Amino acid sequence: MEILLTNDDGVDAVGLRALHDALADGNDVTAVAPADDQSAVGRQLSHEVAIHDHELGYAVEGTPADCVVAGLEALGLDPELVVAGCNRGANLGEYVLGRSGTVSAAVEAAFFGVPAVAASVYFPAGDVDFADHDPDASDFAEAARAVDYLVEHAPDAGVFEHADYLNVNAPLPSETGPAEMEITRPSHVYDMDAERDGGSVRIRDRIWERMAEGDVPDSAGSDRRAVVEGRVSVSPLTAPHTTTGHGALDGIAETYGG
Repeated sequence: MEILLTNDDGVDAVGLRALHDALADGNDVTAVAPADDQSAVGRQLSHEVAIHDHELGYAVEGTPADCVVAGLEALGLDPELVVAGCNRGANLGEYVLGRSGTVSAAVEAAFFGVPAVAASVYFPAGDVDFADHDPDASDFAEAARAVDYLVEHAPDAGVFEHADYLNVNAPLPSETGPAEMEITRPSHVYDMDAERDGGSVRIRDRIWERMAEGDVPDSAGSDRRAVVEGRVSVSPLTAPHTTTGHGALDGIAETYGG
């Protein structure tokens, strides 16, 4: 299979290399990834980007969305699948999907009609200081194993006839052996707050603090609960935005200008 590999941590990130090495055995993998860290830029798009050759493919001086558009339209590639990751840090919950550059790369691919997999690793706050932690390839082993398995089996099983992309979140490898895999839905839980301190405002996502304290406010079947409990979470998703019938809004439109 021909695969376009991208991420938001940058083309030289350990997680991207881990996925490349896992997928390159039996697949034709070309990286088209940001030249530097583009975390949390969502689907931000540039008008023009510089592109440089890289040992794994191409380094793009732009965002993950730029990388997908460039890779699919300008670099002579014809991938059957786009893989984004592996992200250093989990992308869990509905509210995170639009912020994440990793997930946004998969969404961008979906609009081109190319199925995609976004992959991330959950680093528990109680085990490591995430801000200072410098991960190595072994941290991504469970995620790489899961993505390699999905790439091998999902297309032929018809998974992408119903899902545009898969959002995969994996725990750190366990000494007890490989993790189980669970099909999940993104959590609805949202716990952001902000506090003013003079001329600045500190914005905090309290979900991570609650998870570190053992307070997981998610029901069974959610992506966050699966990962915290040591399973690989796979959420089959469609690209936004879904429109639905809305009788009240129809009535408002009918009276407009009347």
